[in-house]
Amino acid sequence: MPKEERQELRRSQKKRKKSRKKRVIRNIFLIVILLLLIPAAYAGYLYVKAGNLANDSYQDDGRDKSSLRDSAVDPAKDSVSVLFIGSDSSEKRENQNIGKRSDTMILATFNKDEKSIKMLSVPRDTYTYVPYLERNTKINSSYNGGPTATVEAVEELLQVPVDYYLDVNFEAFISVVNALDGVKVDVPYELEEMNSKDEKGAIHLQPGVQKLNGEEALALARTRKQDSDFARSERQQQIIKAMMDKATDLSSVLKYSDLLEAVGSNMQTNMTFDEMKSFVSYGVNNKLSMETIQLEGQGGTGIVPGYGAWAFVPDPTSLANATQTLRDQLELPALDSSTPTTSP
Repeated sequence: MPKEERQELRRSQKKRKKSRKKRVIRNIFLIVILLLLIPAAYAGYLYVKAGNLANDSYQDDGRDKSSLRDSAVDPAKDSVSVLFIGSDSSEKRENQNIGKRSDTMILATFNKDEKSIKMLSVPRDTYTYVPYLERNTKINSSYNGGPTATVEAVEELLQVPVDYYLDVNFEAFISVVNALDGVKVDVPYELEEMNSKDEKGAIHLQPGVQKLNGEEALALARTRKQDSDFARSERQQQIIKAMMDKATDLSSVLKYSDLLEAVGSNMQTNMTFDEMKSFVSYGVNNKLSMETIQLEGQGGTGIVPGYGAWAFVPDPTSLANATQTLRDQLELPALDSSTPTTSP
């Protein structure tokens, strides 16, 4: 091959190499851009979707603040409390015109500085004064007046301000667990329990650590046939912690759309979307600590004079200690020793 042709061939080969190199660099650049844009687009989609859901779920409870607060709170700056209400709104209750009940009540206090959460389960059969009914009875009957009436009853019992409530029915609980692809918990014993449609014996679980679907997790959270309200409260808190751990894990990011769909129209709250966003810092904090608190007391039929139904009566010392722990978490002053924690 003549010298000129060899030089021309080498120049041509160099141009092709440079061209391929430019294409590779360009393609890498495009891939990087896509990797940045796709999550951003997904996050934007979730943001809009969450905002729409929050707007649909928002219920103005007519309160600027809790009556136990001196001033309104801002969750972006203050330590606040949220009452999680699991309400029983099954078709069977509606068809039989049976009053709705709050099957689960968990008061969670969020400390902004420490990034910590303390949770107290309030047994549904706790005998206390219910302002909505203007008499002493089981606290879960307060839900006949709606979530705000339940908030007032919990405040009356604990003397701890309830700043926000999150009321979800059984359908939302089941759907969220399923959207998370189940949760791993420890089933303490073999149990047979009804499902969300009140079909007896529909759920059958063996003891041991295992992954439960929505219906199974609900059955475990509701049962108390073989133990007590204390054990039931512990199980509910265990399940909620498992759900929170799974939801805040990076592997669940792509499930967030399903989680939002799961909640759908099955949630009511007095929390605005802006207020909800203030809680994100707890979910992304690697040092987040969670502590559970239990109310001790006595339960039984006829334990309250003149009240023949089964009821739970908190131990005064246990109740006072729980109140103080939650008020400390909210950075509130201690109650005066003469202040009663329940109405007579």
